Amino acid sequence: MAQLPDPTVDLDWSGYGGSIQQHFARQATANPDRTCVIETSSAEAPERRFTYSQIYQASNLLAHHLSEAGVTNGDVVMIWAHRSVDLVVAIMGTLASGATMSILDPLYPPTRQQIYLEVAQPCALVNIDRATQEAGPLAPLVRRYIDEDLKLKTEVPSLRIRDDGFLEGGLVDGRDVFAPVRSKAASPPDSLVGPDSNPTLSFTSGSEGRPKGVLGRHYSLVRYFPWMAERFNLTAESKFTLLSGIAHDPVQRDIFTPLFLGAQLLVPSKEDIQHEKLAEWFRQHQPTVTHLTPAMGQILVGGATAEFPALDRAFFVGDVLTTRDCRSLRRLAVNCNIVNMYGTTETQRAVSYFEIPSRAKDPDFLDKLKDTVPAGRGMQNVQLLVVDRQDPKKLCAVGEVGEIYVRAAGLAEGYRGDAALNEQKFLASWFVDNDKWLEADRKADKGEPWREYYRGPRDRLYRTGDLGRYLETGDVECTGRADDQVKIRGFRIELNDIDSNLSQSLLVRDCKTLVRRDRNEEPTLVSYVVPELNEWPKFLAAQGLDDVDDQGTDVGPTKVYLTRFRRMQTELRDHLKGRLPSYAVPTTFIVLNRLPLNPNGKVDKPNLPFPDIIEQTRDASDEDRKRWESLTETERLVATKWADLIPGLNAKTISPQNDFFDLGGHSLLAQQMLLVVRKTMGANVSINALYDKPSLAGFSARVDRELGAAAGNDEQESQGPSYADSLNDLIQKLPDSFRSADPATIRAKAAPTVFLTGATGFLGAHLIKDILDRTSRSVSVIAHVRSVKDFEEALSRLRRCLEGYGLWQNEWSSRLSCVVGDLNKPRLGIDDESWKMLTETVDVVIHNGATVHWVKRYKDMMAANVMSTVDAMMLCNEGKPKTFTFVSSTSVLDTDHYVELSTRQIGTGQGAVSEDDDMMGSRTGLGTGYGQSKWVSEQLVREAGRRGLRGSVVRPGYILGNSETGVCNTDDFLIRLLKGCIQLGVRPRIVNTVNSVPVNHVARVVVASALNPLPDGVHVIHVTGHPRLRMHEYLSLLEFYGYKVSEVSYSDWKDELEKYVSAGGQEKDLEQNALMPLFHFCVNDLPATTRAPELDDRNAVRVLKEDAENWTGVDESAGLGIGREDVGRYLGYLAEFREIGWPSGKGRPLPEVKLTPEQRAAADAMGGRGGKGKGR
Repeated sequence: MAQLPDPTVDLDWSGYGGSIQQHFARQATANPDRTCVIETSSAEAPERRFTYSQIYQASNLLAHHLSEAGVTNGDVVMIWAHRSVDLVVAIMGTLASGATMSILDPLYPPTRQQIYLEVAQPCALVNIDRATQEAGPLAPLVRRYIDEDLKLKTEVPSLRIRDDGFLEGGLVDGRDVFAPVRSKAASPPDSLVGPDSNPTLSFTSGSEGRPKGVLGRHYSLVRYFPWMAERFNLTAESKFTLLSGIAHDPVQRDIFTPLFLGAQLLVPSKEDIQHEKLAEWFRQHQPTVTHLTPAMGQILVGGATAEFPALDRAFFVGDVLTTRDCRSLRRLAVNCNIVNMYGTTETQRAVSYFEIPSRAKDPDFLDKLKDTVPAGRGMQNVQLLVVDRQDPKKLCAVGEVGEIYVRAAGLAEGYRGDAALNEQKFLASWFVDNDKWLEADRKADKGEPWREYYRGPRDRLYRTGDLGRYLETGDVECTGRADDQVKIRGFRIELNDIDSNLSQSLLVRDCKTLVRRDRNEEPTLVSYVVPELNEWPKFLAAQGLDDVDDQGTDVGPTKVYLTRFRRMQTELRDHLKGRLPSYAVPTTFIVLNRLPLNPNGKVDKPNLPFPDIIEQTRDASDEDRKRWESLTETERLVATKWADLIPGLNAKTISPQNDFFDLGGHSLLAQQMLLVVRKTMGANVSINALYDKPSLAGFSARVDRELGAAAGNDEQESQGPSYADSLNDLIQKLPDSFRSADPATIRAKAAPTVFLTGATGFLGAHLIKDILDRTSRSVSVIAHVRSVKDFEEALSRLRRCLEGYGLWQNEWSSRLSCVVGDLNKPRLGIDDESWKMLTETVDVVIHNGATVHWVKRYKDMMAANVMSTVDAMMLCNEGKPKTFTFVSSTSVLDTDHYVELSTRQIGTGQGAVSEDDDMMGSRTGLGTGYGQSKWVSEQLVREAGRRGLRGSVVRPGYILGNSETGVCNTDDFLIRLLKGCIQLGVRPRIVNTVNSVPVNHVARVVVASALNPLPDGVHVIHVTGHPRLRMHEYLSLLEFYGYKVSEVSYSDWKDELEKYVSAGGQEKDLEQNALMPLFHFCVNDLPATTRAPELDDRNAVRVLKEDAENWTGVDESAGLGIGREDVGRYLGYLAEFREIGWPSGKGRPLPEVKLTPEQRAAADAMGGRGGKGKGR
């Protein structure tokens, strides 16, 4: 188990190592003729070399000038900067005067430059001559602010060091600005600084608002250099690069590290820092150490072929580093050891490290990592504390996600002029009393002069706002930003997850996903993608496609490819669909030649083009216009409707074969589109028809059919066999016989093992609880977990899920484990070793996993829902004997046949629909792909039962919340109906009975059926409510608990829902109605579609009685239904999670729902609507 940091240990709070200018002076005195800085040659200028003595004397000259002008400790000197040797002189001269240096980058717009000046309030300005020569003088706006609002003590008009080391400063009133101090260059002025003096004023990126100025401390500048030199083999023989953005705080690391060590600093020209040229610069000049942001790393390796084996160490900081980036670098630099570092402007230095050995040392090392490289662990005397978000006094255990705090003596001082923000972000440690360190410091005090500028030891924590978790190794893995989780259409989404999965495509070189507003001011996910041009021809060849001549269109600082990579956009959408929930797949993909970078070397988000700009640019080609004219009138009308709704889509570019969903449509847009088609064209097309025929031609033909018109250009799409025909084929492929276990043998075991799929879903989590709560025997669970890479991530996701539902118990840890898999893949996506382990270990299989979707077609759900069932049964036929339980659904009964059968049998006294019914009444007529897939799976399981398999098919109806805690699945239809009616202020009168059961009782029936299967084959177990509520009774409980929701006829309610949805497009303050994903279902005769047959549940009674006798001692065979208290708890839960408001009318108070802080945090992290995951 990992050794986690102890937040009470001493971190050498008073271990001041002197200032960087002192160490530089030491090197210059000891090795005056050693090469210090090399400006490499360019097309416009030859190479220039400068010794330590030359740089030292030049910086001393500037320091004396500043000091004699009255600049002193605490004053800020602003530098109009340029990437050159002059920048080194300006920085070191400022520090030698005792002042604080800050950088003004000419690449920043004047408004931002003025913000820097407003925050810094400098008393001196140093203009580097080459900055003025290349970028021009300061903008009038900036110059006016300096002249009118600042009181400068001095200004150096044009700082420039000549080839011979002579420092020029320009003329003031016709006189050399440095003339009075030229005799003093041999040594610096006598200026005293201490650990808490401020050498630097650096600015945050300001990507989320106004940039903030962060004051650094001298304590931190050299704090980690001795340790780093020893750890990473940095010496005076090392050659460093100056590649960081000149106003970005890592530039300090670029400059100070070699000056501390007495090493060389190589400065590239502007033309060298370009795609494909930088690698050649590395090959030619042979630096051994470089500091990069991941974005600058992309510039180094993107499209490059030049190898540079001299590079020994690459330090990355500033953004997420992917293993793909590392592979690209290792391909060109075989001897390069990569160090991923974690830090912020506020920590002043990068403070953690994770080492990746070179390809020459360990070529397979990256295969052991996930897609992103961990932040690692703290450097010497630094701790990364992953803190519980609800109870910061607790550190998270391994695998638990919390917020990252940095504990170190070397934190920055804080934000200049923002005391309130300092109190929020720089916190006194609550883990230990700081007086302990004060006492130790008093004993160590030897009266050092620097103590004049020392505030004493301060045990502080910096709150980063990043989320992370401890790995088993003790390293910290960043999982995202606390503020990087966005909410779109009610779903919580992690943007980093999208980028991480996108970057796994071979077609993607770089990417960034943002939330942008479309032309309708709706938030939408937009992924900006840079294509991997080496892979593009291979992809086209494999697809049998030709490339398109598209040189790109200039939009801002980038080129946008409007036509060439359209096929890539479809490919990337498909790529993500297999890895992310549908709601997390971006609506729009914009392909660029490069991601624009800001001067700090990070992605310049404000300069990424908005979708509506791209749409305006994307003109239809001549070919598009010809095709448009060939479309039918209906196709043109439908294409126009699609383009009105889908951001960035030009109707005339849509071809008959284009798919609504591939073009960027999603389920909510589909509902809106169908409503528009019905209202403007008069065609009442179902959403199932759209999923069945999603192309422009296919859907338009459905519209024509509804209107009674000709079929138009109805494309010839293969429908494939019906679901019943599919069953016939699958039965033929089943083994002739199945092996099965005897339940009595399983009961006799000391520690039986259950394999469970769908473990992270709402029912799955409660199944785990029901199984592991059976303490009469030590039952273990092996859970199948999807959408994760490895066991560690699977266990973390499973635990978060259980915590989110308020179920997790620490004592389960020894009896709960995971395998990673994917229901869409053969053998449940489980690797060979894990599959073999399951065959030899498992006693009981519960197949609860499925893709739940109410409009997808059968063929789209066949792999996840049907083939996974076959594979789960095949597991029972290998290794030791097992029993099998399949969790189905009463959706298999959703045909007129069973509603009529139920009515007829109850009317004649024959009772409800039997569990023994052969289900041939649903061989045709099931309207949803989900119901069809469950029906086929049931038939296969029952056939396997006839061939020897022993087990159960459990059919629950609506699974509502936990009757004890109120925790519910906020995606459930009946819960959405409550929320939707509250939003509308009215509820429909529908008198149908509702077969709804609390999830904890459903879980009890499933587990009882699994552990106590009835004899002789497979039997169906109905889970039905006792008693059943009618729909209008269920909805009336809203008023009972004080919600102002009056009852109206279904027709009036439907009209209100349509008005609400229609207004949503114009009235932006309207919240998305909870029923929107099921809109078409709700407005197409809901009273008819919610009719359900009465169900006999004698088998359920039998297994529950046996369960009480054999396992639990508690007889729950009387069943359970939904009552007033249950619905009240659900409403209380929804209100606690802000899914709905609290009731404002008169009514009974909502029952109290107690949620733990851990539960709230885990539920927030689970994603999906209201913090609840979707599907199983």
